[in-house]
Amino acid sequence: MADTLPDFDLEQYLPYRMTVIAAQLSADLAAQYKSRFGISMPEWRVLLNVGYSTTPSVRDIEKRVSLEKSKVSRAASRLEAKGYLVKTVDARDKRLLKLSLTAAGVHLLHQLIPIAQAFQTDLDTRLGESCGALHKALDRLSERTP
Repeated sequence: MADTLPDFDLEQYLPYRMTVIAAQLSADLAAQYKSRFGISMPEWRVLLNVGYSTTPSVRDIEKRVSLEKSKVSRAASRLEAKGYLVKTVDARDKRLLKLSLTAAGVHLLHQLIPIAQAFQTDLDTRLGESCGALHKALDRLSERTP
């Protein structure tokens, strides 16, 4: 006798749909910067966070972008080897690696940001009037409740 499963619509299960869509969007954007600049998705995320956050450390980026510490560290090391950023040990906490952009890293972001902005513009166009509602819904979902 086969066990029957409870009714469940996977295609309407929001966590599943959001994960699939986020992966698709990330892969679409990643294809653009990978082919033009040879950087990976983790490298892209590290670059953005080093350029646009007030506390760019490996630990902070790990928390902010939901990447394992080892992936953030490897991405930072690759970016350092390519000359896009510099790692330094924090003076107050020797366990903390601070990251900063080099001039080449700043130049790279000047080339990458227009790609991200064009991607966002395309998404805004595709979403049309529902774009604002989606942002509000995402804001509500990102609020942590106890």
